[in-house]
Amino acid sequence: MTETTATQFTHLTVLLQETVACVLGVASLDLLAKRSVSGVYVDATFGRGGHSRLLLEYLSDDARLIVFDKDPEAIMCAKALADTDARVSVVHDSFAALQTQLLAMGIDKVDGVLADLGVSSPQLDDGARGFSFMRDGAVDMRMDTTRGEPVSAWLAKVDVDTLADVLYEYGEERHSRRIARAIKAMESYDSTLALADVIKAAHPAWQKGKHPATQSFQALRIFINNELGDVDEFLRQSLSVLVAGGHLAVISFHSLEDRRIKRFFNDHSKGRWEGDEALIMPPKRAKYFGKPVRIAPSAAEVSANPRARSAWLRGAKRSDVPLA
Repeated sequence: MTETTATQFTHLTVLLQETVACVLGVASLDLLAKRSVSGVYVDATFGRGGHSRLLLEYLSDDARLIVFDKDPEAIMCAKALADTDARVSVVHDSFAALQTQLLAMGIDKVDGVLADLGVSSPQLDDGARGFSFMRDGAVDMRMDTTRGEPVSAWLAKVDVDTLADVLYEYGEERHSRRIARAIKAMESYDSTLALADVIKAAHPAWQKGKHPATQSFQALRIFINNELGDVDEFLRQSLSVLVAGGHLAVISFHSLEDRRIKRFFNDHSKGRWEGDEALIMPPKRAKYFGKPVRIAPSAAEVSANPRARSAWLRGAKRSDVPLA
């Protein structure tokens, strides 16, 4: 297999204009002049830098942009950008370490935070990364290939019941037990196409237009990268790092993430948490965000980039003071 580099694959940034406008607190970028916005901003999922590059067009010379990513190839791209723009600082870490990393840099508060939770096109298109069931490669699926264990190592040691639970919980796969038994009957886990074929053969009900391995691959990726735990931690820390009047903008691509983000914004904008209605005397909670917005890609964007079809952008403004 030939060696791949971060430059071999292209990525179309989803909800580009909308996300940058949201994190800058405007309805449209047409309302802003270029290089007019000061402050400190965070791109918590740099990827290939689409959102960061557009954001930098509107940040003033004295502004700062801190970019995070777990993926070493994304970090290579980020460092290349930082070499040409002194406003950019690069952090090779999960956004779950947002507050810790910012404090280590002497930054207590920031003016805006954005995150795109989707798997990037270069990650999907590079079979060697193991994310795709359409291209052969090692069954890895780690966002950060310098840490942790690949999915193949985990599959070799996990029991059938635990694997089935993972497929059901993180992939919402209704046939998780049957698929788990088929996976554990495999002799090796060194090929994504072989794994996808086993899942396909074990799946009793195909949905037209959707590969039968879609949900299982999603589940394995989410589990091995602790994606939902990282999202929860990132959202919690955003409350602490955002300055009063700052903005948070988050793009999600599947229901497990979107439900968390929706609940987070609802809890902290309404002053009423999910489950409070079941309490006899629900506590009075602070409102840490204003009314959230929800934006879907336009029909034109979905036509140009089908991977955008499931994306949702949610965002809100951090309250100046906790609103009673």
